[in-house]
Amino acid sequence: MNKRMVVLGSQWGDEGKGKLVDLIANKVKYVVRFQGGHNAGHTLVIRGDKTVLHLIPSGILHDQVMAILAPGMVISPSALVKELDQLKQKGFEVENKLLISDQATLLLPYHVALDKAREKEKASQKIGTTQRGIGPAYEDKIARRGFKFGAVLYNQDIETDLKEVLDYHNFVLQNYYQAPAVSFDEIKQELDLIRNRLHSKITDTTSLLHQAIEENAAILFEGAQGTLLDIDHGTYPFVTSSHTIAGGVAVSCGISPNAIGEIIAVTKAYSTRVGSGPFPTELIDETGQFIQKQGNEFGATTGRPRRCGWFDMVMAKYSAKVNGFTGIALTKLDVLDGLPEIKICVAYQYKGEKRLTPPNHAVPLEQCEPIYETLPGWQQSTKGIVEWEQLPENAQKYIKRLETLVGVKIVLVSTGPDREDTLWLDKTICQM
Repeated sequence: MNKRMVVLGSQWGDEGKGKLVDLIANKVKYVVRFQGGHNAGHTLVIRGDKTVLHLIPSGILHDQVMAILAPGMVISPSALVKELDQLKQKGFEVENKLLISDQATLLLPYHVALDKAREKEKASQKIGTTQRGIGPAYEDKIARRGFKFGAVLYNQDIETDLKEVLDYHNFVLQNYYQAPAVSFDEIKQELDLIRNRLHSKITDTTSLLHQAIEENAAILFEGAQGTLLDIDHGTYPFVTSSHTIAGGVAVSCGISPNAIGEIIAVTKAYSTRVGSGPFPTELIDETGQFIQKQGNEFGATTGRPRRCGWFDMVMAKYSAKVNGFTGIALTKLDVLDGLPEIKICVAYQYKGEKRLTPPNHAVPLEQCEPIYETLPGWQQSTKGIVEWEQLPENAQKYIKRLETLVGVKIVLVSTGPDREDTLWLDKTICQM
């Protein structure tokens, strides 16, 4: 059996990946975050207690798990230390269970300043970033003016090099955006956190993963954001700055694609999106407000209200083809409780023609009108149900219809935020 599994979002993020990772992680040795930074917000609810993780993989709360932050990530030292301290306050001692790739990229205060300045300057045309510096950090990486964590350990001239890059960014901040400069003291504080707190965690995670794969160790790769936010395959330019798809695992971790086994899609029973960008099934009415309220649809990272809409089969099938999903974890079914009818977008209408695939560009996607199939809702509560037979008949029909339309087996259904609120339909796919 291939003991490597990828868990990632099939939509625009916020699908509930943290809960699934937490459920499966008791069977694995390593949990790996492979992209993004502290723009992610993975919420875990354990016995009613909520924990939100932004950088640290959700599975770290299991005793046997070693968590890895992979080369493809951009990491703010201060954000990471803050998260470690918050976990410690909750009684979770995880500091000795975390490894940071020496190839991961530093996210520094000037990246945050640039992100905020750009969003302010764009005003109504803004992308809707989390303003945490993710995009500018990846930009520096691609432009080869970024700094890796290993450089803090090995480069004796790193402070001199950082001052040069800081001067470059401060020139842009002050002269183009009319924004305040970032002081080198702020940068120095980040370096000191690495030297005094994080240095022992920095290692060659690529070689470690190669060895783990040779030993057939169980590894769980945890994605952040969602497929439709991928830098190349999402709704560009309203996307994140990294590869959020299954192919991103090999690129970001330095492993062979052949090493990957199961690829599980975490998919909401409806659709949500944070920030700007096309959203064909968006509901700007009482139903949308109902879903937002029932689902507590507010960003775990920013607190911003999420836009809500019906399930989009066109996007779901596209996501399945891009990633090669072997199973779907359907989340937040209980949010739809009480609706008299539920709609599924089965196609788009674009310039008088029916489309079963999404346009590759944001402008035509914005012009697509959803074609709906309507199913009867259910008036009973599904919250906390863990047996198929206990689900309302119409809820069962809805789940089966989604499975048929997308063409991928639904392996579990989440019926509430807590770890225990889980209905397993096929546990074999998650046996590590």
